[in-house]
Amino acid sequence: MGLPLRLLIVEDCEDDALLLLREVRLAGYDVSHERVDSPAALSAALDRQEWDLVISDHSMPHFSGTDALHLVRKKGPDLPFIFVSGTLGEDTAIAALKDGAQDYLMKGNLKRLAPAVQRELREAVARRERKELEQHVHQLQKFEAIGQLAGGIAHDFNNVLGAILGWTELACNDAPRDSRLHERLQKIRDQAERAARLTAQLLAFARRQVLQRKRISLNALVGEATSLLRTVIAEHIEVQIVAAPDLRTTVADPAQIDQVLMNLCLNARDAMSQGGRLTITTENVELGEDYCRLYSYARPGSYVLLSVADTGTGMDAETIKHIFEPFFTTKEMGKGTGLGLATVYGVVKQHDGIINCESKPGHGTTFHLYLPADGGAPEEREAEEHNQARRGTETVLLAEDHDGLRQSAQEILEALGYRVLAACNGAEAVELFRKHSDRINVVILDAVMPVLSGPDAHVQISAIRPGAKVIYTTGYASEAMNLAAMHEAGAPILQKPYTPKTLSHLIGKVLDR
Repeated sequence: MGLPLRLLIVEDCEDDALLLLREVRLAGYDVSHERVDSPAALSAALDRQEWDLVISDHSMPHFSGTDALHLVRKKGPDLPFIFVSGTLGEDTAIAALKDGAQDYLMKGNLKRLAPAVQRELREAVARRERKELEQHVHQLQKFEAIGQLAGGIAHDFNNVLGAILGWTELACNDAPRDSRLHERLQKIRDQAERAARLTAQLLAFARRQVLQRKRISLNALVGEATSLLRTVIAEHIEVQIVAAPDLRTTVADPAQIDQVLMNLCLNARDAMSQGGRLTITTENVELGEDYCRLYSYARPGSYVLLSVADTGTGMDAETIKHIFEPFFTTKEMGKGTGLGLATVYGVVKQHDGIINCESKPGHGTTFHLYLPADGGAPEEREAEEHNQARRGTETVLLAEDHDGLRQSAQEILEALGYRVLAACNGAEAVELFRKHSDRINVVILDAVMPVLSGPDAHVQISAIRPGAKVIYTTGYASEAMNLAAMHEAGAPILQKPYTPKTLSHLIGKVLDR
């Protein structure tokens, strides 16, 4: 079998068309072709399928090659077009090249046809790759700009939401449990937590979250998610798991990958309102140079592949171009935020992974998610926290520049029995630690503060008392690399907005070490 070639021939003489086909086949191509000799037939052929090459006569009864070229350029600006004529003069040939033809040759010298075809196909591939790369760079620039905006908004929102959640929790504790006031405060807290989830999605898209990475098995993660999936996916949808028995581990934030899997599965569910099959597959893959030429953003290497496939409605090519953009959705108004796949994209990219989508209307959709493989054994996931906040009597140094969040966190900790020293910036925190280092048990530092940042304050605190126990809080990690290094060194990171329960249990965990 030769190289496949979809060839459209614009020629009124069938014998001449057969000669062209003979030359192209002798060059080693497995040709599927169609011959047309009118504007209507050419237009219909261009609409019916994609073509690799057009070869056209220049002079035909009732239809000129120039007209054919203009029609092709309207429908396929980059489609290679070669004139083959018995009457083409030099001036006409130059005009044809200016109009957008790639080459011309005479019917009496068809030996030039095969080299011309080979050259134009190579250049068409190069043009397509260049265009795809330009589109990819443009998309990255657009996503980066949106990500910076989204990350900044999420930072401010998380501080505000943290304060709202803190004050609401305090008010809930004071209100009679069966009163209407307590019920209304719970509703306020529920809506604040919902807003917090939205800001978390914005941060994930913006790739501004501090990942708490572990060595994990995607098989174990899929297994844990399956039981939850069956509670949210209707009975008329079959769930099938195809897990590779020898799957390698990957280093990732398990909570973030959990979210990615759930988002993809819930999208698949929504695409199968009439029922269907959801298939989750894991496997080991090696991505080579051939794959990376097709996808310019990919890098060769060993990956673990997580695929989520559905048999639903599918998407057209234009929709696929936009699916990872924030706030883009194909769902009805009020049925989705448009952040689900944007979140997926951000999480995968922050993990140095690759994601692509295959879909056709009426033929379902498959998302392929590649994460870099690792050779070590998976680490155990931590158990879920208890329902109640943890009480204590230790002394906590709390450094937070947002007044509302600092005040609510201080009051929450004091209500739980802790003694709290509060600072509004890093320099004040260092000074308080210097004065009271003998009785401070744990330090809570906001990552980004005026005068002195959290990491810089940590350095000075450690100089005063090496081994001081520190917890970082962050709403938007502008110093993500520093925080990631601190986390790997053992300093836990608490993502804003946090609940009193989460805060108290993390303090307890640090104190118990």
